[in-house]
Amino acid sequence: MIIIARAALAAGLAAFAATVATAQDAAKVDPKHYKVIIDNAQVRVLRVHYGPHESSVMHSHPDGVVTYLSDGQMKFQLPGGKTITRSGRRGETIWTPAGPHLPTNAGNTPFDAVLVELKGGAAHK
Repeated sequence: MIIIARAALAAGLAAFAATVATAQDAAKVDPKHYKVIIDNAQVRVLRVHYGPHESSVMHSHPDGVVTYLSDGQMKFQLPGGKTITRSGRRGETIWTPAGPHLPTNAGNTPFDAVLVELKGGAAHK
């Protein structure tokens, strides 16, 4: 019984560690691709730049809005192995839900965007 309890505890700790590892701040773990432009109580704004076929590391963002500064196609590997591909056109703005991912520029040209991460601060009156 003790062996089973220890195995369950070890599995739980491993799952917790994996969750923590996948929820890292992009600007801290990948400053090559993410630069903080503004950081206040309501939002954090990141400048995003990927060269052709460059990849990041697994990281996470809160809910946000991204505006494409160039046409591009990004591939996002999610925890568990699922992959999502998104295409965007210069000037397009889309909602991005919170979550961990590992992005790769799937295109042959540089990809640039501005990401506004929402912090859930006080509403404006």
